[in-house]
Amino acid sequence: MSRSHSFVITLSNNITEKEGIKHLIENQKGFFEVNKASKKEILSLLNLDVKYSKTFDLIYIPNLDKVKYNNTSIETHIDDIILVELKTTKKFLPNNPKGFFFGATENEFNFAKQLGDKFRFCFVSLHKDSISFSLLTLGELENIIRNKRIQFQINL
Repeated sequence: MSRSHSFVITLSNNITEKEGIKHLIENQKGFFEVNKASKKEILSLLNLDVKYSKTFDLIYIPNLDKVKYNNTSIETHIDDIILVELKTTKKFLPNNPKGFFFGATENEFNFAKQLGDKFRFCFVSLHKDSISFSLLTLGELENIIRNKRIQFQINL
């Protein structure tokens, strides 16, 4: 695959992910976007290495109203915060996450294992006929994985 083609795919995936984040924040209770500084603060409060700051995209605080949360109140909600790694597609998925194809890093799986119930993978379908999301723990995800393979990413 040419480098420019790979770059175009990455840009497209980033746009789709941003749409997924926007969809969840605007339409679902309890999802909040966090900036880089907030991610580091959360990891610090949980006594976790900041190397994991790229392993989650959002936080989820079940049943918390948007008006009761802002980035300055992280410490107040730290016990309730669930870190969320988002996987987004525009594919038609009437039984989301069944049929989802996605990439994940070893770091994401290791982090999910370390955090247990404080981490979720979130699968978002933005197809107009199957707009939906599914939150899964690592255990729930592992129970439904049909195929998993290792792919090496190499820079020379």
